[in-house]
Amino acid sequence: MKKFRKFICLFFIIAISTQIANSARIKDIAVIQGSTNIQAIGYGLVTGLNNTGDNPQTYFTNQSLMNMLKRFGITIPQKNSRVRNVAAVIVTANIPSFLRSGSKVDVTVSSIGDASSLQGGVLLLTTLSTSDGTIIGSAQGALSVGGYDFSAYGSRVSKNVATTGRIPNGMILESNINSTYVVDNKINVVLREPDFTTASRVQSAIAGLPNLANSTLVIDAATIEITLPNGANQNQINQIISQIEALNVVTDQVAKVVINERTGTIVIGGNVQLLPATIAHSGLEITIQKQVLVPQPAPFTIRPPSPVETAEITAREEQNAAQPLILQGATVQDMANALNALKVKSRDLIAIFQALKEVGSLQAELIIQ
Repeated sequence: MKKFRKFICLFFIIAISTQIANSARIKDIAVIQGSTNIQAIGYGLVTGLNNTGDNPQTYFTNQSLMNMLKRFGITIPQKNSRVRNVAAVIVTANIPSFLRSGSKVDVTVSSIGDASSLQGGVLLLTTLSTSDGTIIGSAQGALSVGGYDFSAYGSRVSKNVATTGRIPNGMILESNINSTYVVDNKINVVLREPDFTTASRVQSAIAGLPNLANSTLVIDAATIEITLPNGANQNQINQIISQIEALNVVTDQVAKVVINERTGTIVIGGNVQLLPATIAHSGLEITIQKQVLVPQPAPFTIRPPSPVETAEITAREEQNAAQPLILQGATVQDMANALNALKVKSRDLIAIFQALKEVGSLQAELIIQ
């Protein structure tokens, strides 16, 4: 219980610090429209696996292997293809804008067959293309797998996921990543988290820059349109964007409570408030202890002892006094103290938050993962 209280208090302290220092640069909360990353995908083969590749019955892996060998002038019958050190994989990459031909990008490799591990594998030359089918580069190299999976004689030991790996700087771009971010002498600043209040504050901050006093317009909760000065060259436009990205804006956070039922984790935002409410919580603990009795037979009998199973059942109920939660206008620390006074476990605290939302006391968006 003490560890849990420290855990809850830690998250509330983080929430308080976030609420006090929620000023952020525009480049941290928004992007310039047209300068977002480009995603690429490809299909390839990983070799060099230690008998952990796809099963020989995996048709597309065998077909891909034979097609690759044909390029080197080697033809083998399909029925003789019984290798277990090859795996079919999907290769993906997230390519930043404005990179030029010859730049290197990290790629992620994931198995699509029944391979048990990609540890020690090498990705063969694989072309990657964008969503419209344009080939943008090629990837190749040794995989870095952040886990392992070993099994023998019915025993198995594993850590993390061994069927996904990464190749640092494994992709070489074959074409430039061009982006168009100036359209009709205008640029758009797009918020990563749409919010009308934050958008209005961003517009006011940008309007304070020289030559941009009457050139900004809030289009919607995520988009702020900026009209550039007439006659501005490319160098001046880049300087204006740099000045915009460096501006500090106080963001307006939406009140949220995020609950992860699998791990029992609860994260509460700094703007969360509770209307007056009263909570009564009790816990019922039932213990069933199995017992096996072996009565001894009478003397001079040949019958073996016959075990008899029985069970001892005990019930214990904890009754906590009702706790009033009168927190209107209070801080998150006051809320933490009130919730700690309930003396409940994390699973019970999840149920309490759900009940508070149902009665309308929780003034926040409840997100259950």
